[in-house]
Amino acid sequence: MHLAEVIVQLQSLASPAHMGEMMRVGINAEHALGIDIYTLRKLAKPLQPNHNLALELWESGIHEARLLASMVDDPAQATEAQLEAWAADFDSWDLCDQVCDNLLQHTAFAYPKAFAWSGREEEYVKRAGFVLMACLASHDCTAPDAKLAQFFPVILQASDDERNYVKKAVNWALRNLGKRSLAMNAQAVTTAQEIQAHGTRAARWIAADALRELTGEKVQRRLRKHDSG
Repeated sequence: MHLAEVIVQLQSLASPAHMGEMMRVGINAEHALGIDIYTLRKLAKPLQPNHNLALELWESGIHEARLLASMVDDPAQATEAQLEAWAADFDSWDLCDQVCDNLLQHTAFAYPKAFAWSGREEEYVKRAGFVLMACLASHDCTAPDAKLAQFFPVILQASDDERNYVKKAVNWALRNLGKRSLAMNAQAVTTAQEIQAHGTRAARWIAADALRELTGEKVQRRLRKHDSG
């Protein structure tokens, strides 16, 4: 399918009602059509993988076309320059998260970008670094704990950032790391306690929310069962 055909299809799916819902949850809808993610996933399935189409969809500037680009691209063909350019275009939390989840975590650049972007100043690029950590913690089942544990000092360092979309991603990464195993849970709890000691508003929220989940019986029971199995 050519770019023009996909854009026509996207335009036919536009929904003013969903546009309102997007804005309600803080999504930047300036260049959006108003299409839910489930509809986009259905549209993406027969188009996968198509690296060139993904590049063209991104260049269109349409919010949903960029979401679709992250779904149809081939991680093996994605380049570092492309990923840096896409990250520079992030203008909404959902675009950041979908690109990380659908594409970035599956590329050869996932770990390097998690470290590099978590140290960047731009809000959505920095968020992307921690979203990548959260994705890798959940989905990179073959990674040893020691590889992922390298994220803990980075999380600790960023825990005073008061920006909403950054602190939520920092918290997300910490919680996901702490749900991998009992050993990682113990490290995550220790990190959360160290964060809590910072005393800043962001640090207190990140730590309290993470500790509530990570020390809860539901998570502890699941990890005991997982580790004993």
